[in-house]
Amino acid sequence: MNNLGSMARQTNASMALVVGLGNPGSKYERTRHNIGFDCLNDLHARMGSPALQTKFEGQVAKGRIGERDVCLIWPLTFMNCSGRCVSQFARFYKVEVENILVICDDLSLPLGKLRIRKSGSSGGQKGLNDIIQSLGTQDVPRLRIGIDATPEHWETADYVLSKFSSSERAVVEQGLSFAGEAVFTWLKEGVDAAMNKFNRESKPPKIS
Repeated sequence: MNNLGSMARQTNASMALVVGLGNPGSKYERTRHNIGFDCLNDLHARMGSPALQTKFEGQVAKGRIGERDVCLIWPLTFMNCSGRCVSQFARFYKVEVENILVICDDLSLPLGKLRIRKSGSSGGQKGLNDIIQSLGTQDVPRLRIGIDATPEHWETADYVLSKFSSSERAVVEQGLSFAGEAVFTWLKEGVDAAMNKFNRESKPPKIS
C-alpha cells in the first residue's frame, strides 16, 4: 500500500478535500449508494456553485469556507475504485490524510443518522475501503450517513442501488442538511468538535 505521508515533505495545511462517494451516471442518481454524491451536491450549492472541472478521474469544485481552501470531489471511477481518484488529488494538492473527509452511505445506521469517525476500518463500505487501501492508512476521517439495513428478502447489492421512497426522501433530506452542517464544523473546528456535536443525538442540532 502507498502511504500518503511519504508522498511529499511539504504539505498544504490550509487545503481540505471533501469527497462524496457514489457511482457516476443518471442510472445511479439519488440511489442509496449515492448519498455521498447528494451531500456534496448540497454543499456545492451552499458554496455558491463554483465551477466544476474534470480532473484525476473525478469531478472537482474549488471554494473557500472560513479560513480553509476546499476541494469538493466526486470520484467518477465507480464506487469500488474511489481510492485511485482520491489519492491522485491528495498527491497533487499535498494534502495530509487528516485533511480529507470522506462522505458515504452506511447500512448499519438508521436512515438519515450521522456518524463521524477520525479513523477505523471501512465497515464493509467498498469505496471507503479502496480509499483506505490507496492512502495506506485507516486514519481517514469519514462521515457516514445511514441508509437503513438491507430488508429481508433483498440482496444488498440491489438494495443499495435502489432509490429512496418519497417518505424516506424526506428523512434523507433532513439528514443531508445535518450532514452539511457537520462538514462545515469539521472544516472550521476539527473532527473532534464535529463528532461531539453530531454523533450524540439521533437528530443532531443545527448550528448557526
